[in-house]
Amino acid sequence: MVKPNGQVDGSMPEGDEEWRGALNKPSSTLSAGAIIIGIWMVFLTIINILIGAYSEGRKVNWIAFITNGAETNSAHQIALTFPDDLMFGILSIIVLAIGIIGMNSAREDGFMGWVSSLHKEKIVASLFSIEGGMERVLASWMVLSGFLYYVVWSAFETTWVDPGVYSVTIASISIGVGIHWIQDSKSEN
Repeated sequence: MVKPNGQVDGSMPEGDEEWRGALNKPSSTLSAGAIIIGIWMVFLTIINILIGAYSEGRKVNWIAFITNGAETNSAHQIALTFPDDLMFGILSIIVLAIGIIGMNSAREDGFMGWVSSLHKEKIVASLFSIEGGMERVLASWMVLSGFLYYVVWSAFETTWVDPGVYSVTIASISIGVGIHWIQDSKSEN
């Protein structure tokens, strides 16, 4: 049977094949994002269990935090706030695993190859070299300064889930990554 656009029954249009290929082989950028977010979530889970991620002596109730319920509780001891810490910990491991599996699928050398070549990635390499241009240097330092702002401010204030700090951090990191993507698209043309 011939279909209206000239396809033979059973064949797949070219766009559908690209879409299926994208689903079967995720991008290394998306996988790297999942790895970074997964590591951050694991870190927050550990902080919340040990000292409380909200403020001194207060833990985040993750499920309530996400669903706008009672966001914190007082817990002056090392303990799991069941099921919140457990569920958030499981979710963080799932996100991290998706990133690692995706990176193994996206690169021939897999996750370990990606880790061993991080020092050669443009964002990291541009921290120490102007070879890629001043735009990349500025972008890399924006990413690093956003990350450092989050870690230093959160450590001093003993709160790791402050929306104001997140907004500054996300803006700085996003602009830095965006500048790198713009430079990548210029070099491809």
